[in-house]
Amino acid sequence: MAGATEEAAEPLRLAVLLGSTREGRVGGDVGEWFRARAAERDGLRVEMVDLVDYAFPARFPEEPTEEMDRFAAAVDRAEGFVVVTPEYNGGYPASLKQAVDYAYDEWHAKPVGLVSYGHGGCGRLAAAGLRLVFNELRSVTVRNAVSVDLDGPLGGPEQECAADRLLDELLWWGLALREAKARRPYVS
Repeated sequence: MAGATEEAAEPLRLAVLLGSTREGRVGGDVGEWFRARAAERDGLRVEMVDLVDYAFPARFPEEPTEEMDRFAAAVDRAEGFVVVTPEYNGGYPASLKQAVDYAYDEWHAKPVGLVSYGHGGCGRLAAAGLRLVFNELRSVTVRNAVSVDLDGPLGGPEQECAADRLLDELLWWGLALREAKARRPYVS
């Protein structure tokens, strides 16, 4: 995409959020593949945010815990996101929804890209459900996405092309929203 990588004063801070906490998950491999692809990009500073690294409470407490605050701070630091999600029974994991709900204002006016994986449907139903969630959080979900079929190899030419399109669009939105928020505060 021509012009999408225009020079920015500072690289866009991108968080790659691993949404599965299941033992034996494939998400670590998918997330690392995408993180490495994104790290090759000029204009991006990539941070991995892995839900496994957080000790979230089993129930939503009345007051946020230190771990909830730490996660919300990671969301706040980022200017854009790529959420890596599996599809479990036609949806995204409960661990991902729980974590997403620990932040609110921190998601506003930031672009979100989706990398989904699964057998057959490649996690597309999970991605569709997350689009609704992020819309309610006043985020901008980018149209381009990466869908990984676990019955095939990871990182082939089709997936690399999809990742590049997602990154082009995410970078454009991230820079546009950064500029817009610098001119006027986001209305909530």
